[in-house]
Amino acid sequence: MDNEQIDVNQLAGQNFRDGYNCAEAILRAFNTALGLGLDDNALRLAAGFGGGIGHAGCVCGALAASIMVLGALQGRDSSAGSREEAYRAGGAFHDKFSGHFGGTCCRGLNPHPFDTREHLRGCLKITGQTAGLLMAYISENGIARKES
Repeated sequence: MDNEQIDVNQLAGQNFRDGYNCAEAILRAFNTALGLGLDDNALRLAAGFGGGIGHAGCVCGALAASIMVLGALQGRDSSAGSREEAYRAGGAFHDKFSGHFGGTCCRGLNPHPFDTREHLRGCLKITGQTAGLLMAYISENGIARKES
């Protein structure tokens, strides 16, 4: 594990400890670490993904925000552009996440009642590990931000 990966793990974890949910913590950490240039309006997009999309317990917010990060790096600028790079990256990272954690649903990954000490501890761990997985995935695959 290199320093960049350690830093993003720590940054995501600190964001979570500072009161951001898992999705916000990941998106903010990578915005800082990779210089994505997302402003406050864009960063607010992650807010509803915490708790498996608004406490519904579905797709993990850390995973959802990871796909947002990959979209910021690999997404298209117009409907005429190809979406295949973003789809490949998103699908591959989904599989990597699922393989690492044994699933993708918030309620399955962290079965404790929302906002309890146990739940928050579990989310902190998942958030930090997801940041590490994502940085490793980005590095291993040579993913860089597309020029507009």
